[in-house]
This record gives sequence, C-alpha cells and structure tokens, in this order.
Amino acid sequence: MKKLFLALVLAPFLVIAQNDKPFLNEVSSIQKKNDSLWDSTRPTIVFTGSSSIRFWNDVQERFPQHQVLNTGFGGSQFSDLELYLNELILDYNPVKVFIYEGDNDIFAKKSPRKILRTAEGILAQLQQKNPTMEIVLISAKPSISRWHYRGRYRRLNRKLSKLASETQGVNFVDVWYPMLDKRKVKQDIFVGDGLHMNKKGYDIWYETLKDYVE
Repeated sequence: MKKLFLALVLAPFLVIAQNDKPFLNEVSSIQKKNDSLWDSTRPTIVFTGSSSIRFWNDVQERFPQHQVLNTGFGGSQFSDLELYLNELILDYNPVKVFIYEGDNDIFAKKSPRKILRTAEGILAQLQQKNPTMEIVLISAKPSISRWHYRGRYRRLNRKLSKLASETQGVNFVDVWYPMLDKRKVKQDIFVGDGLHMNKKGYDIWYETLKDYVE
C-alpha cells in the first residue's frame, strides 16, 4: 500500500521530467549503440539531426575511410538537439559534425527567425566547448508531403546560409536545389510517405556532402 502511494505521488513528477527531456529513451539507445562502435583513438565525424539523418543507415559505408557516427533521432527539432549536445555530439569529441534540423521545426509552424535563434545558441555552445570542431549545417530538404511549406523552408535556408557565412568554422550545404527537377521536387527519391528518402535520395545527399566530409 505504501509503495502504491509513493508511485501515485511520484507519477506526476516523472511525467514532468519526461516532458522536460523529450527523446530521452531514444537518445539513451543511440548512446549505447554508438558507444559500442566508437573508437576514441580515431578522428570522428558525427551526423546528427532528425529522421533524414536517422534513416541514413549506410552513412558509415558511404565514407569508409572515416569513422562516422550517426546520432540522428527522428522527429527532432533544433530545440531538442540543444538538450543533448553532450550525448549526441560533444561526448565523441568529433573533428566535424553535420547537423540536419529545421525540417520538423517548420512543420511545427515555428518561424524561421525563432528557429535561427536556437541554431545560433547551439553553434555558440558547440564552439565554446570544442573550438576546433568544424560544423556543417545541412539545409532543410524539399519533400512531397511538405511541399506546401516550401516558402518557409527557403526562408529558413537563406537564414541558415547567412548564419554560416558569418560564423567562423561553420559551413552550410544546400541539399534543396539538388533534390529538385527544375522547379518541382523530384518524385522518385522518396519512400511511400513522401517525406523520407530512398536510396536515390541519399545518393543525392552523398554527392552533395562528400566534399565537405573529405
């Protein structure tokens, strides 16, 4: 009876803690997986961000000459990544990190200006804690299912590009235009949901990003 009472009393606090730290279980699973793969004696490149990174299952195989860790967590926004900079990036002491966020931020109807403020905070924290790390911001991508938000995505990409150009040690890579066929998004580079990419989509990302990895 006493244990039941304690459980009922603590339950609201546990819910609040989980809400304060969304994706906690997913991040813990990512840590466990990567801790078993990571060789701390080798230079490390981290790819992190939302599901477009999470589902890039062969990113290590694409760049076999490097040690690459994928710490993507589906559904995330810049504000979620900010909560886990140590667990997903800094703990691995990477020489370079690729960040893909903003896709879900726009879908959640956050303004590009608000998104940018969070991105600025993330860059400041990363550079303060690891000044030699190179940071690459990947633009928001176009997709079939979110094409009606294309104006907002383009505004966000312009702001992220400007932020990178004004911040030493930060680059911006545009995957938006390589994924277009003239002025429309390519139709054959996505899986059935029209949001996540198939191999053809990741082939485009590889070709666009490879020079920044090397």
